[in-house]
Amino acid sequence: MGGGRRSSDHLPEELADDGVISSQSSSDRHPDDSPLSYSPEITAAIAAAAAEEEVCDNPPRRKTYNELLEFYSDPPARKGTLRETKDLILRHKPGDWIEEVGGTTAGDYEVSDCTTLLLIGPRGSGKSTLINRITRVFEDDQSTPDRAQVSHNLSATLGTCFLQEYMIPRKSKSLCIYDTRSLSSKPSDNVELLQCWMTRGVSHGEMAIRQSDDIMTRNTIKSMVRQGVFSPCKKRVVNFVILVVNGVTILESIHAKDNGYVDILLETFKYPFLSFKDNKPALVITHGDELSISQRARVRLYLGDLLGIPPLQQIFDIADTKDEDTELAIVGMLRYCIEHADRNLPFNQNYLLQGQRIFHSMMEMLQGYDTILEVTVIILCIILLLLRGLVNFIQ
Repeated sequence: MGGGRRSSDHLPEELADDGVISSQSSSDRHPDDSPLSYSPEITAAIAAAAAEEEVCDNPPRRKTYNELLEFYSDPPARKGTLRETKDLILRHKPGDWIEEVGGTTAGDYEVSDCTTLLLIGPRGSGKSTLINRITRVFEDDQSTPDRAQVSHNLSATLGTCFLQEYMIPRKSKSLCIYDTRSLSSKPSDNVELLQCWMTRGVSHGEMAIRQSDDIMTRNTIKSMVRQGVFSPCKKRVVNFVILVVNGVTILESIHAKDNGYVDILLETFKYPFLSFKDNKPALVITHGDELSISQRARVRLYLGDLLGIPPLQQIFDIADTKDEDTELAIVGMLRYCIEHADRNLPFNQNYLLQGQRIFHSMMEMLQGYDTILEVTVIILCIILLLLRGLVNFIQ
């Protein structure tokens, strides 16, 4: 991917003791650096190690890295905003945060009845786990059963094969998040699915079949369908996108100088259909509870440099932990996404374009042999019923 790759030569090697992540437990990895604590001794050690690195010759980078460390080490300064931000999200209705610029009014925009956020990410990135974590935050119950099914053994399952809609919270009518099939290692597969979702919309229970899926995989997915061709689920326009990545895998890629995983992220992130004007997707880093504070800051800074986005404003580190820091990260991420969704709502379309959208929806319903067969059978049944009724009427 010309120009897209970044080796560890471009990274801030702040920690002399970071080392390659092993298969040991997280406690063995960093016994002196717990995920949610940061002592003065560790701060001094990191500063001393960083002083010997070339990153010190880059003041803006050093400043950003220090800000990230401060962000992790001083959570009490942020905790007062949790309830306020949470209530703000719960009260929000689509279009509430429209900016009436250029002489426009709220009526000039096409506002849907629900703000729809699309989760995308590689396999094992933690999309389904994130759905469950968000649910528990907004239901104020950390013991709430999982809503999204999480794969325990990725090699034994196909993963998410159907689009899944989750209202946040469950009874809400204003905000939903869509869990999707994982990104493929083949860019062409991702382009096809992402373009379809972003241009035609998404609906609950919709199959996510890739172009490269073999016949057996396609048949397996189709055999799991439990609804007819006429699904009652509404088609929703995607209002903003969240790209989810595994922080542990990113750090492993950095140490191994393996750009395969990173290249998929970079190419996906820069895909034009995922942007809303100048606004690119929000980025969520998961599995931070398996990393030390210094490692989390390093991954966040690296991704900010790679994707060209501010690490503190557009990248959200959401660990799989039940604490207030995780809740803060979740509500901060959702507020960012909802605000940008409202700011980039499309203008009202004319009747011609609306008719074109309806036509495309009808054509989509008729795609595929199975669908045509079902429609044909339904039509024949209706004709037979009408004929039978006519015969009975004549008699």
